[in-house]
Amino acid sequence: MSTIQSPHAAVANHDTDWARGIPWERYLKDEVHEHAELWQGVWERTRSPAEQLDRLGGIGGSWRLLVLSEDWCGDASNIVPVLARFAADAPQLELRILKRDENLDLMDLYLTNGSRSIPLAIVLDERGNAVSRWGPRPVELQELVIREKRAHQRPMTEVYRDTRRWYAMDRGGTTIRELVDRIEEASAGS
Repeated sequence: MSTIQSPHAAVANHDTDWARGIPWERYLKDEVHEHAELWQGVWERTRSPAEQLDRLGGIGGSWRLLVLSEDWCGDASNIVPVLARFAADAPQLELRILKRDENLDLMDLYLTNGSRSIPLAIVLDERGNAVSRWGPRPVELQELVIREKRAHQRPMTEVYRDTRRWYAMDRGGTTIRELVDRIEEASAGS
């Protein structure tokens, strides 16, 4: 099962949502209260992979990431700073964040297997149209978590500990690669 799914058949325009989105620096400063040290630490330690910056540069165009998140989400604290760092380093990419719990109507357009899973990055083209999405976790990690949940053989606290370890070892590389894959596919399809 893939965590990366295409948007709905009807292209949704999210210019209004984008305008309400919170820029990363303000989100980190004003909206992150839970796990603030983790969010800040991931942001400070993250480095954008040069190979993925080059790939994105070769795709061309301007792209926007509208990210649905909440500060209490452990996956978000490991992923959103990585996405923000990549957007800060890639001139053709912008990022804004909306709080999921304040935007359930938008969240409900992009459910993951019927769930309001976050973080969710909606990829918008330069006209504000949703052309792809990514989330809530890298595919490999999502498959591992789902497999563990279904097996019911280990406490979820252990699974989440392993998830944090996976993020620490991966350093955002898989997230960024999968995101650039989505943008590349969207560009080829336009």
